[in-house]
Amino acid sequence: MAFETGSSSRNTITEAQHRLAQVDGLRGFALLGILVVNSQVMASPYYAQAVADPAFSSPTDLAVRWLVALVFETKFYLLFSFLFGYSFTLQRAAADRQQAAFVPRWLRRLAGLALLGLAHALLFYPGDILLPYALLGLLLLGWRHLRPERALRRAGWVLGLLAVPWLLLSVLSLMQPWAGADFSVYEAQAQVAIASYRGDVASTVMQNLRDWRGSVWWQLMLVQGPFVVVMFLVGHALGTRQALAQPWQQPGRLRRWALMGLLPGLTGAVLYANSGQPAADPGWRLMGFAAGLLTSPGLSLAYACAFLLAWRTRTGQRVGAWLVPAGRMALSNYLMQSLVCAFIFTGWGLGLSAALPPLAVLGIAVGLYALQLPLSAWWLRRHLHGPVEWGLRALTLGRWPAWRHTPAV
Repeated sequence: MAFETGSSSRNTITEAQHRLAQVDGLRGFALLGILVVNSQVMASPYYAQAVADPAFSSPTDLAVRWLVALVFETKFYLLFSFLFGYSFTLQRAAADRQQAAFVPRWLRRLAGLALLGLAHALLFYPGDILLPYALLGLLLLGWRHLRPERALRRAGWVLGLLAVPWLLLSVLSLMQPWAGADFSVYEAQAQVAIASYRGDVASTVMQNLRDWRGSVWWQLMLVQGPFVVVMFLVGHALGTRQALAQPWQQPGRLRRWALMGLLPGLTGAVLYANSGQPAADPGWRLMGFAAGLLTSPGLSLAYACAFLLAWRTRTGQRVGAWLVPAGRMALSNYLMQSLVCAFIFTGWGLGLSAALPPLAVLGIAVGLYALQLPLSAWWLRRHLHGPVEWGLRALTLGRWPAWRHTPAV
């Protein structure tokens, strides 16, 4: 692939004019939820194994875990998935404006995401979502000509089909004799992981590899993957309709959508959060997990609608102005979050795996996010793209994009 430089600056400026601030702001908002969950997973292998940490089982510790499960878990990666599907339509529109072939562009973009995701998973965080996005993003290419109504129907069918096996498994789980359920295997796995993460870089990478190829990869593709596809389709449908270009023209519709997703979504989230508590009946864990998964797409869309409604207020616009730069370089920020957490919790740095209570980890996440907001604004005052976005854009377009803003003359 030959890289060109001729008109890259002009094309970059043109594409910047077509960016939607509210989409970038929503992506920046989603970054916080992703970080809150991922930091808890990276901080404690007990959390990743969904078993109680004997060192941190105070009422405060359990309350923080419950809050994270209720508000954040299973919601924000779906919000990112929705935005990925929506951005797919923006990428197509950009290729059309430039009279460029879209399919090779998209394939190069997915290849770049796959390589980044694989490196990210093995080196820093096995729960990486970039590689699944890259593989499942091939489906969007096959569905690029779907009409919005058909894409939404297909999303509904996929979600409906997912509900059947999860509900059957939940009923079977309730029928099992769970008295004295043995979670010692998961506790032993957590202990092995803690020892590895408190070791050096080599032991950290080997543990990441064991986790990724052992259970994490299959969970990402077979459990979370189908729900990602649902949100890809919803994002594709709304992107084809340009629903986020002027979402406030019909605020009543946003309110209705928010309520439609909020009521069942919160019910499922409460069941999900309660079923994950150590005192919960093991027989109900799968039921709560299934309820949370099946209602999370609606709750994620309710979050998005509520965010867009808040954007219309003066306070919302001020907050949004902080979120937009972070959303514009969401990929760089996502990877930075993993780098920092890997430094704190694994052999890449301090090795504090399972050494900090959930509240302290939540504080680290909020503090890191608060740092990323001004850092993103500072970077984008000098550069047109985030550093990782710039490299991915170069691969996607097959030319070197402009790196810095062109001084006014």
